[in-house]
Amino acid sequence: MTENKPKQSNTPKSAFPKIMRFCAYQERSYRQVREKLYELGLYGEDVEQMLIRLSDENFLNEERYAKAYVSGKFRQNQWGKNKIKQGLKLEKISDYCTKKGFLEITDEDYSVLMKKLILQKWNLTTDKNLLLKKKKVYNYMLSKGFESDIVIDILKEL
Repeated sequence: MTENKPKQSNTPKSAFPKIMRFCAYQERSYRQVREKLYELGLYGEDVEQMLIRLSDENFLNEERYAKAYVSGKFRQNQWGKNKIKQGLKLEKISDYCTKKGFLEITDEDYSVLMKKLILQKWNLTTDKNLLLKKKKVYNYMLSKGFESDIVIDILKEL
């Protein structure tokens, strides 16, 4: 029987500069920071106090994280709203912050990206059967997290 031991053992005082750097490097969720603190060997009240301090000193901000996450996943990974929302849920981001994050995506940008991805996939799909081709494009768009009804409407135009 093996025990899960922390990779390192730190005091709250020695862990704070490490966790500050961790948060300053890129936006982090509370869940990510909590896990990192556990890795550093902190538990219980020490972790909660550290999270409060990081939040007070603005190293940790859930709304800012949500905005960065939404913007990055949309622009870099070209994910749809469903997949982004699922990712935010996994990070335990509040509904309020999720809504604030989605303000980073305009309806026009969303529509343009969807049409671009559909056309790219349409041109790359070599099936001669039109129904099979539409099904492959549809499944691809769903896997990217786009809404099925909007995808169907765009595919009807093709």
